[in-house]
Amino acid sequence: MKTLAYAIATWFGCGFVPKAPGTVGSLVALVIVCSAGFSLLQIWIAAAILFFPAVWSTGVVAKHRGVADPQIVVVDEVLGQWIALAGAPRFSWLNAALAFVLFRVFDIFKPPPARQAERLPGGWGIIADDVVAGLYAALVLRVWGWFNLG
Repeated sequence: MKTLAYAIATWFGCGFVPKAPGTVGSLVALVIVCSAGFSLLQIWIAAAILFFPAVWSTGVVAKHRGVADPQIVVVDEVLGQWIALAGAPRFSWLNAALAFVLFRVFDIFKPPPARQAERLPGGWGIIADDVVAGLYAALVLRVWGWFNLG
């Protein structure tokens, strides 16, 4: 089970990239759903399906490594990135690029309650702050769409 946890938590090895593994995880997340032609609804569904395995796997890896939020864990970025893109008013490459930038900004700066969510125990905290960052990015994209900009 530990091997499966590592596979999910590192998003099948993306977390082992030596430079900016979170950014790589976010980019891979976008490539997967964009190249597969997922609709925005399908992206929401994929994020929902991934949520509990992500919490479980990140908790296992964090406990195994003895670190609260190991740098190799990037499934949280995958989940947050999918949530961000799913909030777009419609799919376009511009919206995908904006989702990427917005999610990374919110993930790095962690405005409240993202910072507080990070304090939840185990995998919950690892995942929660990125879910909040993804929701913030999704909200900005949705407002962007209300003004017919996306």
